Amino acid sequence: MTDETRKSHAAQASWRTRRGLAAAAALLLTGLAAAPVAAAAGERTQQPQQTRRGDLVSVVPVADRDAGQVRSFLTERDVDTDVVRYGVRAYRLTYRTVDPHGRPTTATGLLTLPRGGTHRLDLVSDTHGTMVARDYAPSASEDFGRVPSYVNAAAGRAVAAPDYLGLGKGPGPHPYMDTASSLTASVDMLRAARTAAERLGRPLTGQVYATGFSQGGQVAMALGKALQEGADRHFRLRALAPVSGPYDLEGQEMPALFDGRVNDTSGVLYISYWLVAQNRLHPFYKDPSEVFRAPYASRVEGLLDGSYEEEDVVKGLAPSVKQLLTPAAYERLRHPTGAVLDAMRAADHTCEWKPDVPVRLYAGSADTDVPIGNTRSCARTLAGQGARVRVVDQGPVDHFGSVLVSAPQVVRFFDGVRR
Repeated sequence: MTDETRKSHAAQASWRTRRGLAAAAALLLTGLAAAPVAAAAGERTQQPQQTRRGDLVSVVPVADRDAGQVRSFLTERDVDTDVVRYGVRAYRLTYRTVDPHGRPTTATGLLTLPRGGTHRLDLVSDTHGTMVARDYAPSASEDFGRVPSYVNAAAGRAVAAPDYLGLGKGPGPHPYMDTASSLTASVDMLRAARTAAERLGRPLTGQVYATGFSQGGQVAMALGKALQEGADRHFRLRALAPVSGPYDLEGQEMPALFDGRVNDTSGVLYISYWLVAQNRLHPFYKDPSEVFRAPYASRVEGLLDGSYEEEDVVKGLAPSVKQLLTPAAYERLRHPTGAVLDAMRAADHTCEWKPDVPVRLYAGSADTDVPIGNTRSCARTLAGQGARVRVVDQGPVDHFGSVLVSAPQVVRFFDGVRR
């Protein structure tokens, strides 16, 4: 593990100790209360109505920050504040969606609106990176995950940031790196955001700018494709700007776990999370001991139930991927076949399309979580479809550094597209 990576993880831990609002304080903010929106808006609720994906269940205000407070929030995290023009108001949305098997469920997400600017707002979709603790999701914690939301909203756009399934206040486990269900949760968050924004007096134009970081970079690519193909008639994709996404599990990210390009700490966290989550969808094992060495086999699924912080998960597992996995599982991941290969390939097609909108892919050359080879692989795939893509290499910054540097640049890119 490099000094740069240690500093990055330490920084994340430090940020997490400086939470913005307590849950009780959130209820004191002006705006809508925690009651279901239908009741808050005075609608009739006596007659049962057919529910649909994206239907809004409730809205809870969670932050109200003036422009100076937004600048302070960003400055503490070493983010350029030149694009900040307005304060922001943020709300936790609960909405209806479906689980990985298509069954009805609910999810939560963060809607952030500028305190000023035009009446009708363009919408940014911001999809977040890997989180193991449900309470660090954008709608639940004023922390690192809100950086893109605050930057984009303070520049004058609405921002919809889904928590994904099983994170934030959503039920069940998080299906980590299941692109299909992350996509449905993201599309349905856009629908819920459209309803909420209308009722909050800031209607949306229907123009969508998609960005996302790490896991969310891959989701942003999938969302862009879905919107271009007409996933919802109310939304039109205008630009796409993912940051440091694991777009190529089979060809880049998984091999990087074994050749030294991914640091040991992150490698252990990612592969454990991926195996446990994907085993529910593409069964790899019946008992964790078939994949994980003792004593880790007896604790890994419990550590990844959404209640533990990243640092605690890492402390409870082995110091390296080789020490974590059984010899057979280690070789199976190095040379994937069967269900393991199926799971990788299920996530590996998000760059196989031709965007009709401007695209920029952002990444850092010193990233030892999601190596920049993922971004270059995606760019080659998009170019092979005839798309024009610009890769923005941020130079020697690590994984978290890549999004801190990129977030204001993404805002400027979106501004340019809009003009």
